[in-house]
Amino acid sequence: MAISRPTVAQLRAFSALAEHLHFRDAAAALRMSQPALSGAVAALEDGLGTRLVERTTRRVLLTPAGERVARRAEVILAELDRLVEDVRAVQGPLVGPLRVGVIPTVAPYLLPVVLPRLAKEFPALELSVREEKTGHIVAELLAGRLDVVLLALPVATAGVTELVLYDEDFALVAPAGFQVEGQVSREALRDLDVILLNEGHCLRDQALDVCRDVGARAAATYATSLATLVQLVSGGLGVTLVPETALEVETRRAPDLRVHRFAAPAPFRRIGLGFRSTSPRAHEFEVLAASVREAVAESGVVPGVRPA
Repeated sequence: MAISRPTVAQLRAFSALAEHLHFRDAAAALRMSQPALSGAVAALEDGLGTRLVERTTRRVLLTPAGERVARRAEVILAELDRLVEDVRAVQGPLVGPLRVGVIPTVAPYLLPVVLPRLAKEFPALELSVREEKTGHIVAELLAGRLDVVLLALPVATAGVTELVLYDEDFALVAPAGFQVEGQVSREALRDLDVILLNEGHCLRDQALDVCRDVGARAAATYATSLATLVQLVSGGLGVTLVPETALEVETRRAPDLRVHRFAAPAPFRRIGLGFRSTSPRAHEFEVLAASVREAVAESGVVPGVRPA
């Protein structure tokens, strides 16, 4: 029986299916229709003359042949991506497609500051942006489906090189009835109900760290976005910590709030740029990081933001 060579599209479809073990999730990851993905996998099976997946009513299982093909496909696709990156690297910095992942607590506040500058400074750059939680964009980065990520540092994953962009203080956002003179000490959190984002948001982990440092408790109410979190504070359910870049946007939409700055040293988070340590585009990403730092510095976003 003749075996035909797989196409890159077939390998990408099968690789996504092998990762997610679910046709709908794999199709969503590749931003293609589920029938198209199913067709690509079926064509790969026909070409290789063997079944690669076992389809059940609830999930997908890889056959022994499928396990072998998945491992080889990952290597082949990674090499193809490196080939493309090598070519782009000699074309000049930030030319052509650039796939960027950004966490939700950074994207709405940093991108409006940065994108106009990038468009002006690098007109040949073809930017695409995906907003997801930290764990997802780091996994997509390491899988080669993203080129660079903007997120809170440090990244607790091997194989990712970090470039610091800026530090930003946290502010205490409280209901209008919360009265305090001057700046707030961290210890004041011990007497307050601190509400947090859902699990998976790095901002939740950072806020928990601040609470643990002073022995404060976190309330059981969680939210899926900073916007919801601030609205809950406005409704009197507690207080929360909001990074400086998000303050103006989020607090203007919620009534009956007060913003309080912490006494030095204020709790803060560090925002940076991450890329695969094996990427040949390291110089390009250093250029990108420098442009982002300059955009933040020139925007004068807020006094509590300090470019690296």
